[in-house]
Amino acid sequence: MLLPKSNTPRWIVIVIDLMLSAFGLLFAYLIRFDIKVDEAVIAEEWQILSKSIGIFFAVKFLVFYTFRIHKGLVRHTSTEDLRRIFLASALSSLIFFLLGMVRFYFVDEYYLLPTSVLLIEFLASFMLLLGFRFFVKLIYLESIKVKNVEDRVLIYGAGISGLITKRTIEKSVESGEKIIGFLDDNAKLAGNRLEGVTIYHTSKLEKIIEREKISRLIIAIQEPDENKRKQVVEMCLKHNVSVQKVPSTKSWINGEFSTKQIAKVKIEDLLGRKPIRLGEEKIQEELSDEVILITGAAGSIGSGLVRQIAPYAPKQIVLLDQAESPLYDLQNELKSDFPDLHFEVVIGDIRSFERMKNVFNSFKPRFVFHAAAYKHVPLMESNPSEAVLTNVLGTRNLVDLALANEVYKFVMISTDKAVNPTNVMGASKRIAEIYAQANSIQNKTKFITTRFGNVLGSNGSVIPLFKRQIENGGPITVTDEKVTRFFMTIPEACQLVLEAGVMGDGGEIFVFDMGESVKIIDLAKKMIKLSGLELGKDIEIKVTGLRPGEKLYEELLAKEENTLPTHHPQILRAKTSVSDGSLIENVNRLVELFETQNNMIIVQKMKEIVPEFISNNSDFEKLDKK
Repeated sequence: MLLPKSNTPRWIVIVIDLMLSAFGLLFAYLIRFDIKVDEAVIAEEWQILSKSIGIFFAVKFLVFYTFRIHKGLVRHTSTEDLRRIFLASALSSLIFFLLGMVRFYFVDEYYLLPTSVLLIEFLASFMLLLGFRFFVKLIYLESIKVKNVEDRVLIYGAGISGLITKRTIEKSVESGEKIIGFLDDNAKLAGNRLEGVTIYHTSKLEKIIEREKISRLIIAIQEPDENKRKQVVEMCLKHNVSVQKVPSTKSWINGEFSTKQIAKVKIEDLLGRKPIRLGEEKIQEELSDEVILITGAAGSIGSGLVRQIAPYAPKQIVLLDQAESPLYDLQNELKSDFPDLHFEVVIGDIRSFERMKNVFNSFKPRFVFHAAAYKHVPLMESNPSEAVLTNVLGTRNLVDLALANEVYKFVMISTDKAVNPTNVMGASKRIAEIYAQANSIQNKTKFITTRFGNVLGSNGSVIPLFKRQIENGGPITVTDEKVTRFFMTIPEACQLVLEAGVMGDGGEIFVFDMGESVKIIDLAKKMIKLSGLELGKDIEIKVTGLRPGEKLYEELLAKEENTLPTHHPQILRAKTSVSDGSLIENVNRLVELFETQNNMIIVQKMKEIVPEFISNNSDFEKLDKK
């Protein structure tokens, strides 16, 4: 260490400051006489100065002590210290000027200090005092740095957040990193330097990684362009460069950022898309001051809807679910984040008609968002009766009660697996769609259905599963190397549900543009790299084979021949035939078959209602007509 660990005594700092002021004064005289040393001139000037040199040091001491410039820790000099030093130096010079006027007019007609010396001394002393502190700070920062640089770092974003990130890393005691440069999307910044560090354009990333041997990239842009961020991260993963990101400024502790807050990039950051622009005014007009019932409110989509709806100031939100603990957690979250929100927590099962009847009678909801459902394909393939009981009977209960209570809009959350279903879960959701759609004809209630694919981070989805498997050391299990899926974030899905619910007039099935499909095995590989692990060395991927009812490829819902456009580019309307009354009767008979607990009979009836339901990799394949 070049500096002592303990703080320097304050009296030593005062002495050094006075010595630096003396040097400043000497420098001022040298400049005044063009650095020419003439003994006669020196003697004459000293005769004048000797009578006031004591006053010079006394004033400096009193002013410095008053402004407490000696109290600041020199090694941690800040802009606040700079302000105090400037004010102290300026006040000292002003006092010298005033005392000089007094001496000239009332004592011996000499100024305390010549005017030129006074000005030069002010600038010299200020710079010396400041320079001394920053010199000590520089030595201190160099002395505490880790000498063996392990990471060569590139910061993505040459804005304020990027600059703060650079400074924070350089201040870090444990830092074994060297900032090689900034990366930015703005071509005009390329080639410039920021605090001595070069700014590179994003297009040069691969060359920079190879030439500078970059080992880590930190994303410091608060709201990056999603597509450009994906490209940057993909390039880093290709070259085994670790990728991290700076959190939102909202999560900084007391407004300050620490290197400990730099987090790994999540797979969601690679799959997310540009934020959706909603028709805020229309949603506000529809939902404001209304009673809204949300079923499955404790689930991923249900709770996401609650958070999306809360800012629109509804009269009351009724949170319905049978999951006690998640509802309790949601309740506490809402109390904290939305203290003015009026909501009621209801523990209940949508399969119980009487319980649901009581809920409708008690709260009289005007809007219903129906998100409660069983959704796990393998589990429902083994338990068809439960799929029918919840997804079909539960939906029928809610639809019938919505009609009886003249609910204005009923928005049902469905799934892409209802399209040409190959499993019981998808077929049960399609039957629920049929029942809701059939009841939209010539009724006051507007029944609207929304379909979308896999939701990132939702309960039971593949990404949380992969995360747990990685944390446990693997292996990561993938059912088939060819399996692909569409993904959407929870906020994105909920926003589109709200938009579709507002635009719907009843009877529609809206499908969402899910973007490009993703190979699940590629998803697993990226998650391994983002975790800082190496496939084949630190962790393995195991192919287990398709599960019962599972598809290799989900249906692409945005095909032009199957959909019609709407005013929102990411929401399309499915071309579906209107269900007739006989289908409603078939749905009712299906529900009655629950009593038999005979899976084959139940699934056979489901196939009659949904002719396109062709089982895949399942015991129920034998029921399909060859």
